[in-house]
Amino acid sequence: MQAAPIRIGTRGSPLALAQARDVARRLQQAHGLGEDATELVIIKTSGDRITDRPLAEAGGKGLFTKEIEEALLAGDIDLAVHSMKDVPTLLPENLVISTVLQREDPRDAFISIKYGALGDLPEGVAVGTSSLRRQAQVLHRRPDLKVVGFRGNVETRLLKLDKGVADATFLACAGLNRLGLTQHIREPISADVMLPAVAQGAVGIEIRVDDAETAHLVAPLNDEATALCVAAERAFLLRLDGSCRTPIAALAELDGTALRLRGEILTPDGRQRHAGERIGEAASGPGMGEELASELLSMAGPDFFRVSV
Repeated sequence: MQAAPIRIGTRGSPLALAQARDVARRLQQAHGLGEDATELVIIKTSGDRITDRPLAEAGGKGLFTKEIEEALLAGDIDLAVHSMKDVPTLLPENLVISTVLQREDPRDAFISIKYGALGDLPEGVAVGTSSLRRQAQVLHRRPDLKVVGFRGNVETRLLKLDKGVADATFLACAGLNRLGLTQHIREPISADVMLPAVAQGAVGIEIRVDDAETAHLVAPLNDEATALCVAAERAFLLRLDGSCRTPIAALAELDGTALRLRGEILTPDGRQRHAGERIGEAASGPGMGEELASELLSMAGPDFFRVSV
């Protein structure tokens, strides 16, 4: 076992730190290590620095991982902890997501001070979100609602809600659960109503491809069922070439050896939506993801993602 602390790279947001500390605890428990055997290294990312405009305008995917991956490649950290929904489908050369922790609740949560459920919202009220996916899904079902920009970490968005910037918002159930903020969830939204983002609720560990020692350390933390589901969802996203500018949703669920993958694509204004699903053996998940994405692209046509709000 290495004598130097295991350096864990993470963003500095409360949720990112909670996830990194969870990884540290799991490593300590798996290998009988003391608390001083791990060290959190906080790295500020481009996504953390950009606060004056939507992230979609700043380049989309990779904004919350780029600087952490650079530190990993430089050897300044031994592993990186990411929310998998922030991780681009194409990783830098010589890096790999070697481990995926057991998934938390992947659903979106409806949050409001005034209303108890999404279906309770009166016509024309303001819903806050910075997610094009959530915007498109809400407008598809409720074109009467007004969508306003709602950036920031979990605590910041809850504060904006308190100040009346919007009448309701959506956050991932997983993040609220990990932060001990479940009291704010007015309604967990069924995936039949709002299909989650690709890999929502899953935490991944990224390491250098040639780092056998770290690979051995993190191996016991891998949850095979979650890894299979995330692989199917990310293959779906990769085939669609999705970014933060693209409203895409997918959820894979495992029942024994059978995997059910649902996916959908929407225009940002919610007016157009194409959805489908595949059921097959879990091991064929990535192939199912590619097939489903190809089917939806065929249904949508070549100009689908060029449609603007």
